[in-house]
Amino acid sequence: MPFPVARTRDEAHLYLDLHPCEVCGSVETTWRHGIVLAEGTPVGRYAGTCAGCGNAREHLFGLPEHEVVPVGYPTFGGPEPSRLLDAGEWLWVADLTSRNAPADDPAEERRALAIAVAAVDEIVKFLGPGDEAVPERAFWSRRGRRERDAEPARFTRDRLRALREDYRDRLSGHRAGDAPERREEGD
Repeated sequence: MPFPVARTRDEAHLYLDLHPCEVCGSVETTWRHGIVLAEGTPVGRYAGTCAGCGNAREHLFGLPEHEVVPVGYPTFGGPEPSRLLDAGEWLWVADLTSRNAPADDPAEERRALAIAVAAVDEIVKFLGPGDEAVPERAFWSRRGRRERDAEPARFTRDRLRALREDYRDRLSGHRAGDAPERREEGD
């Protein structure tokens, strides 16, 4: 059985945040990370205990073919499209984080907008050179298909470009000193 590939730690953590505890629905888990063998293959293992109910949680991710060097926060992946999250899930993340960007906390607002920009960049990676819209094969999750079906025009090249520019414009309205720091996690 192939394991879903997490290209970076940021992508793995986002996936974990989008997949709550199966018992209580909480996403609050302190994850420990390591490389283990599963079915004879090295995989990234994230394990922890749900803060909501104490349930033991574990996710195994395939390792990317090529290491992606983080260039800032967030770094979700390299030039290839995600195989972990589909195009609709990335748009859902962009919408959610931009909508919840706290205007009263410039550093956190900038961090949220940086996630939104990076999420839109991830959607664009699903576009081929001649594609005017994200192809149907880029939507494999229930949430992703719901996002596409609700408003398919949001997945056109032009609309994605406009959305990304809107988020970038909002980001550029902040002082350089408000730049989000690369998060370091002890896992």
